[in-house]
Amino acid sequence: EKQKTDFDWLVTHHTMVQEQMQTFLHGFRRDAHPMVILTGLVGAMSAFYHDSTDITNPEHRRISAVRLIAKMPTLVAMAHKYTLGQPLMYPRNDLSYTGNFLRMMFGTPCDDYVVNEVVERALDRIFILHAEHEQNASTSTVRLCGSSGTNPFAAIASGVACLWGPAHGGANEACLNMLEDLQANGGIEKVGEFMEKVKDKNSGVRLMGFGHRVYKNYDPRAKLMQETCKEVLAALGLENDPLFKLAMEVERIALEDPYFVERKLYPNVDFYSGIVQRAIGIPTPLFTAIFALARTVGWISQWDEMIS
Repeated sequence: EKQKTDFDWLVTHHTMVQEQMQTFLHGFRRDAHPMVILTGLVGAMSAFYHDSTDITNPEHRRISAVRLIAKMPTLVAMAHKYTLGQPLMYPRNDLSYTGNFLRMMFGTPCDDYVVNEVVERALDRIFILHAEHEQNASTSTVRLCGSSGTNPFAAIASGVACLWGPAHGGANEACLNMLEDLQANGGIEKVGEFMEKVKDKNSGVRLMGFGHRVYKNYDPRAKLMQETCKEVLAALGLENDPLFKLAMEVERIALEDPYFVERKLYPNVDFYSGIVQRAIGIPTPLFTAIFALARTVGWISQWDEMIS
């Protein structure tokens, strides 16, 4: 219990980043993809926090881990605010990890931001469910990069870069883009026609957010995210949003059509987490950065395990 209390305190009180990081941030174009900005900012941390980069020293590794976990939400929020042209919001020590992130993302100096408990719980679940997932592409990349003896910030930056790919962390962004394209081309009336194209291997149409390399049955994470999705939509009054109704129709057909059932193409965690993030107000290009924020815990744990 004391270890957890101490760890919570350390993370909470190390969320601010070196002020010069803002100067570095301003070197990016305003329309740069958030993952470009995040890769650069994480890599740049080694220039500002080089007092903890002796990877042979267990205490240095612990300090670097706390810094990465604590500052990643701040860096993601900085990338978001910079794209919008809004002033950056400094973290506060009286909020939870997730509540603090929501305030930095959506708060402004003009008003006191009140954290919505349903939204906070939903994003907390997204963070937990994405925190670690064995030897996936980005985790393997972090370990491979770290095996050369490079500093932890460079190793984590390599994981961020790998995660950006649409076959990995970019899957939920690709899923939302698929739904938005479908909405723009006929919406719910065209779902049946779209699903028939998916079944035609020669059409080139792919169904994003369904099936998983590891889970050959229903993704256990998806079940919890499905419940979370419904909670968030109800709390925000978005049950009748056209895009969300479209997503539910795609889900219904996939769960009933023998073609998808026989091939075990069930909705995965990306399908629901993308919908939840859109409902919360997170822009689609930022989805993968949210994934990187969550997965940092797994990356740094795997890296530390390997080095030690």
